[in-house]
Amino acid sequence: MAGHSQFKNIMHRKGRQDAVRSKIFSKLAREITVAAKMGAPDPDMNPRLRLAIQNAKAQSMPKDNIQRAISKAAGNDGENYDEVRYEGYGPGGVAVIVEALTDNRNRTASNVRAAFTKSGGALGETGSVGFMFDRVGEIVYAVDKGSADEMMEAAIMAGAEDVQSDDEGHTIICAFEDIGDVSKALEEQLGEAESVRAIWKPQTTTPVDEEKAASVLRLISVLDDDDDVQNVYANFEVDEETMAKLSA
Repeated sequence: MAGHSQFKNIMHRKGRQDAVRSKIFSKLAREITVAAKMGAPDPDMNPRLRLAIQNAKAQSMPKDNIQRAISKAAGNDGENYDEVRYEGYGPGGVAVIVEALTDNRNRTASNVRAAFTKSGGALGETGSVGFMFDRVGEIVYAVDKGSADEMMEAAIMAGAEDVQSDDEGHTIICAFEDIGDVSKALEEQLGEAESVRAIWKPQTTTPVDEEKAASVLRLISVLDDDDDVQNVYANFEVDEETMAKLSA
């Protein structure tokens, strides 16, 4: 089982907790504000904002919160966020990519470096592990949206590259530059997706044992708990039995 997809499932279950949901809302709001600042405040004219709003709705973020985040982009509150990517190696030589939106690069870099160091890993230079990942679009639909064959047919018609269907749902992969067109075509066929986003997809995975997997998950959890961190990707892989123990 690939580390990224399994960790996503674990965090989805944790996401039912109020405290975690509040943090998710905060990160979604930050992405909406940044997207609105970088382009038009109208989602029809701003693809990134449209995707950010779509993901916020998928997490049941209240409309008032979404609108406040958009309005904040036009305000003079002095908050300006920089997009920063950190790369490094975690326990067991696992490659890790961290995406952040920060108003204080020094603070964020210090926190990320400390998380890597405490886990027995090491923060590297930008590009140190990025070549081991592909930048792609990921579109997720609920399992009840259709059978694996139906989703595959819809994905092919929309211009996607791959579909992975399991008990958790349907994950559709497309080229990064096609994410807007593919998601729109799928929405016309299947309705609104649970999430639409750009991700770092590992080209290959690094097998780890239960001890190393637990350490990697702790590292990811610490990073994800940082308010500045938006997304964490890792290329570790563990078997079904081990992941079941870790997610219990």
